[in-house]
Amino acid sequence: MRRVVAQGTFDLLHPGHLHYLDDAKSRGDRLDVIVARSENVTHKPKPVVPDRQRREMVAALNPVDGARLGHTEDFFVPIREIGPDVIVLGHDQHHDEGTVAGLLAEEGIDCDVVRASARDADPDAELLSTGRIIDRVCEHRC
Repeated sequence: MRRVVAQGTFDLLHPGHLHYLDDAKSRGDRLDVIVARSENVTHKPKPVVPDRQRREMVAALNPVDGARLGHTEDFFVPIREIGPDVIVLGHDQHHDEGTVAGLLAEEGIDCDVVRASARDADPDAELLSTGRIIDRVCEHRC
């Protein structure tokens, strides 16, 4: 069985998230998703939706076999527990594949690190960014 891990914030789910998870699932037999805890999100605004609710929504998506919240202090805890063969990064995630692969190797974790494809979409017709969704809500409701 080929185990795949995807990870992210998954705040305000949108079709880009589903594309990422479909792409990740296509690379193996089982897809486990690690949902970032709000307190660990430092590279963008904190999520709007609470941690447990984001995990619950991700777990309900068809390609997902298991979803858990990330560890508060050690990124590698859930990775060690899952034992993935491949980690799939989102097409626009800020992580660098080589850096992640190097950190995994330093921890003695042997798995591939690849990047998911981007969803082909008309940027005027689809909102594929949580930030853009929030901006649109503010434009229409604030």
